[in-house]
Amino acid sequence: MGERNRKGGISERGVPLLRSVDDAELESGTRGKNGRPKEPWKAEVVKSIVYAGLDAIVTSFSLISSISAGHLSSVDVLVLGFANLVADGISMGFGDYVSSSTEKDVAAKERTVTEWDVLNHHRRQKQELLRHYQELGMNDTDANTVVNIFAKYRDIMIDEKMATEKGLLPPDQADKPWKNGLITFAAFIVFGCAPLLAFIVLIPFTNNDTHKFIGACVFSAVALALLGIAKAKIAGQNYALSAGITLFNGLIAGAAAYGIGWTLRNVAGLEE
Repeated sequence: MGERNRKGGISERGVPLLRSVDDAELESGTRGKNGRPKEPWKAEVVKSIVYAGLDAIVTSFSLISSISAGHLSSVDVLVLGFANLVADGISMGFGDYVSSSTEKDVAAKERTVTEWDVLNHHRRQKQELLRHYQELGMNDTDANTVVNIFAKYRDIMIDEKMATEKGLLPPDQADKPWKNGLITFAAFIVFGCAPLLAFIVLIPFTNNDTHKFIGACVFSAVALALLGIAKAKIAGQNYALSAGITLFNGLIAGAAAYGIGWTLRNVAGLEE
């Protein structure tokens, strides 16, 4: 019977059994299936790149806008811009590392608590899990079957309790918080350079700070649009809508920064 079950067949209760397959066979079975959605990138990597990239472009462009509104020189823009970019990049990267580490530690602590509950209040934990499946629409017989099977495997039941009651996945030991921090730092520096590049690229062509500021606006818009398109490509969203949202975000932030700089100089009288 055991051999027959491993290859597929009927259980003692008359329930069809799935045939055991290895990873290579599973992969070959799904490869080439027309219409299957493409799997996205790893969520944490995408989150770090998009969040850091968007924040970097908007922060750099907002700084340039406020400085330009105050009629400071291109040298001031580059010095303050790159100093602020590196400092913010380090802060963002370290912040991502700390938050990822904290999230992982919290999940590990929650798993320890859940494990204690399962070991010391096993019956009550089974009843809570049974009630959860019944609330989801599972009939009493199936819900009891599922819970009793999970109860045989302590680690599976602990992970299931964490997911159903606390909305937490078990901590993945393969996840490295320092990698998230490094990705955030790198994305912040790369995307944050876009608005500042205009002041460097246009040096051989013009000394007019207004022209350089316009160039920074163009560079920022292109970078924001590309980031929005990349986000849409990864998440399977509408390209135009995603690019429009990121551009709108940059427009609002830049306009606010420019307006504050202009107001402080011309209305409040904060001049050199």
